[in-house]
Amino acid sequence: MKPAEHVDLHWARHHNGFGVPVRVYYQDTDAGGVVYHSTYLNFMERARYEWLRHMGFGARELAARQVIFVIRSLQVEYLKPARLDDLLQVTVAVAETGRSRVGLEQRILRDHALLLRARVEAVCVHGETFRPMSIPADIRHRFQATAR
Repeated sequence: MKPAEHVDLHWARHHNGFGVPVRVYYQDTDAGGVVYHSTYLNFMERARYEWLRHMGFGARELAARQVIFVIRSLQVEYLKPARLDDLLQVTVAVAETGRSRVGLEQRILRDHALLLRARVEAVCVHGETFRPMSIPADIRHRFQATAR
């Protein structure tokens, strides 16, 4: 198994995306050592959080600006199981950007093998009212600059 700092993120780089390594722990699995289906959603959330942070929009900054991204829809295809102690690569790539929403493609891989692919639609809402709002221009421009 490769150390985390040497994880191959070829897909993410090739698709103008971003990726993070995630190790599978006991807490992530069922009694058979297979990752429980909802745990993949946690892995994808972690990758989206780190992706925003990497682009300069950390959680504290977004909260101070009253900007929250909420998941509107999620389509997941589970292709192969991940198991205890696997080192996974969880990727995020912008597929499209709208006025108040962003469409993302996410993948989870193990040693180049695609385990899961997902289509995620996030909507920008105001932190106090939770009503949809336009994605701030600086954030939208960063999303568009990285779109596939």
